[in-house]
Amino acid sequence: MTGATVRPDSDMHPSAGVTLLHRATFRGIRSRGLRPWLPVAVVSAWTAWTLRATLTPAAYLDDASMHQQMVRVASRAITQGRNPLTMWFPYLGEGSPQFMHYQSLGAIVTGLFGTVIGPDTAFRWSVLLLVSLWPVVIFVSARVFGLPPWTAAIAAVVSPFVVSVPRVGFEHGAYIWIGYGVWAQLWASWTLPLALACSWRAMENRRFIFSATLFTAATIAFHFETGYIAVGAIVVFPWLVPPDLKARLRRSAVLAATSFLASAWVVVPVILFGKWAAINEVLRNTPLENGYGARKVTDWLVTGRVFDAGHLPYISVLVGVGVVVAWTHWKSDPMYRALLAVFVGCLLVTFGRTTFGEVIRIIPGSSDLFFRRFLMGTQLAGLYLAGVGGMAVVAGSQRCSGWLTDRICRSPDDRQTGRLILTSAVLVLVAVAAYPAFSSTSDAAARNSLEIRAQRAAESQQGPQIGRLIDYVERKGGGRVYAGLPTNWGATFTIGAVPVFKYLESRDVDEVGYTLRTASLMTDPEYYFDEANPGDYMLFGIRYLLLPDGRIPPVSAVRVMQSGAFVLWRVESGYYDLVETVGRITADRSNIADRTRPTIHLPLIQHHQDLVVSFAGSPSRLTEPGPRAVAPRSLPPPGVLTSEHAVLTDGVASVSVRLTRKAVVMLSASFDPGWKATIDGHPSPTMMLAPAVIGVVGEAGHHRVVFTYKGFPWYPELGAVAVLALAAAGWLGGRRPRPPRQSGH
Repeated sequence: MTGATVRPDSDMHPSAGVTLLHRATFRGIRSRGLRPWLPVAVVSAWTAWTLRATLTPAAYLDDASMHQQMVRVASRAITQGRNPLTMWFPYLGEGSPQFMHYQSLGAIVTGLFGTVIGPDTAFRWSVLLLVSLWPVVIFVSARVFGLPPWTAAIAAVVSPFVVSVPRVGFEHGAYIWIGYGVWAQLWASWTLPLALACSWRAMENRRFIFSATLFTAATIAFHFETGYIAVGAIVVFPWLVPPDLKARLRRSAVLAATSFLASAWVVVPVILFGKWAAINEVLRNTPLENGYGARKVTDWLVTGRVFDAGHLPYISVLVGVGVVVAWTHWKSDPMYRALLAVFVGCLLVTFGRTTFGEVIRIIPGSSDLFFRRFLMGTQLAGLYLAGVGGMAVVAGSQRCSGWLTDRICRSPDDRQTGRLILTSAVLVLVAVAAYPAFSSTSDAAARNSLEIRAQRAAESQQGPQIGRLIDYVERKGGGRVYAGLPTNWGATFTIGAVPVFKYLESRDVDEVGYTLRTASLMTDPEYYFDEANPGDYMLFGIRYLLLPDGRIPPVSAVRVMQSGAFVLWRVESGYYDLVETVGRITADRSNIADRTRPTIHLPLIQHHQDLVVSFAGSPSRLTEPGPRAVAPRSLPPPGVLTSEHAVLTDGVASVSVRLTRKAVVMLSASFDPGWKATIDGHPSPTMMLAPAVIGVVGEAGHHRVVFTYKGFPWYPELGAVAVLALAAAGWLGGRRPRPPRQSGH
């Protein structure tokens, strides 16, 4: 059998590698084996202590605000006995089926705990525990790969000190309050190491098929881009051991099939409804999406800024030594090939479209990927290699100290003393080299704590002031709130360090301004919202302006009330409008903002006129014939709204209208095929109006129009498929091999 071979520096054969899902986890850990856990426990405890301010209630400055909001929605849904995956998420981008389009397993799991301790509390604890205990995951996964205990311990100990230039990899800066808040990736950072390790072991040992399937499927459900790394490893790993290729390809195929089926409840809806999820047009053709390219990423790697940005590159040195050791063992130990394959493979993908151009299209779903994020795979493999390099340095130091003392010292006692002195000197040098990384991480944690406390203090003073305005909006309703954009004065209109448009999210206010947070078809058009155009307030369903004291509204508005430094204004618009369609445009998810931008800037909607969007080949119809685009005409409105009601959190909106002529009743919510409409109780087809809102055609007369959102209906069936897939993986992993046939004599 070809597989991982015994290494002289290992006290455990790789085939006895441990996993949390196998009884072998603690079988080989005795008093001697417990010692490597101690530094892992110490560094985890230290991380938890330095980041303890994470538990302080405060609005978030980054994407964590959206994730925390998803947890609140999930927790409410679970309490009400509803499935969060089928709900309409109304707060950002004019609404979307966020739990279907976005990786939402982490939000659902945390929301479940939130039903007991509160969703916000559960979210903060999830950040602290997932970050501080990550070294434990690195240690366990390294042991599953087959690395010796102290090698795994070194990898785990250095893991909290990784810092890269982009700061969106597997590092603290990606998750803490002053970082980027990529919380879904944080969940996947726990499952990816185990998915890679178990998948590698499953190539030679079928007992790992179940755990590999479970962790791979979980990685996909937690974070799509991290899931690509897990799936890519399943494809690549079999080819690393050519003599056993056929058997490994069979296991790879089994693992790929069971992983896909176990994650089908996430993957299938995304595939089926992918055309209704927008591509980020604003970031397209930027390094954030296309990747930074080979030259820049390679420069970061060589200069130590993939692992040690801002301090001495001691982790990078250990990674470099580990790469050399792995390369020298390429032929003798396939495990090292696996580590190098993940390290180099993810590095190449990180180069992205900037280097490979349209060739990158061979990756399924490449148009939705942010290639710079794949640097996390290189960092993960680099940690394992850093453990290998660290042990090589220790072994080399011991050999050097032995060689020196044998030649300098005559008596055995002197040799022992000399070795102790030299070993101590090496440890001191290592500590000195590592101190800048320790200091940098400590300083970042201290800044994080200071900023959180300052934010909490600001909210204790200004929160009650703005809270009175929010309470008024919640009582009156009828439309969204606008409090600026990231690209205008909204960036400096803050509570503490948090812009008000982000603070509103922490209060679950339906708003316009916190752009590019979802995959709704309206998220890109929202980026081009023109606050000086009255028609845009109608298109985006805005009824309230929340402005700083002294700022004049950019459009005609009525002052409602003031509280402290915050003033609330009302405009004559809301969730509904009556329009006539006078032209048609074609668009798809890749260009919806670009094709509809003229509509946002034209005064069409002020004259109760709009354009129909023929989306991705879908048919469209007009209330009257018209060219591709027209100039507005001064005609009286086609009718009036007599009453209106909207509970978009429940996916329900209704309005009573009196139409004087045929017209479209427009609901300012992002178009999605899950929205259905009835007129006077009779089903009526919906249509997409520019930029990407919902409309339904009504004839002259009095009508009651009801819009209802129905989510993807087949989650129970796909959930059953996932359970069966895991059961099949467990059966395959536990099935005993057939005994060889004996020939007769």
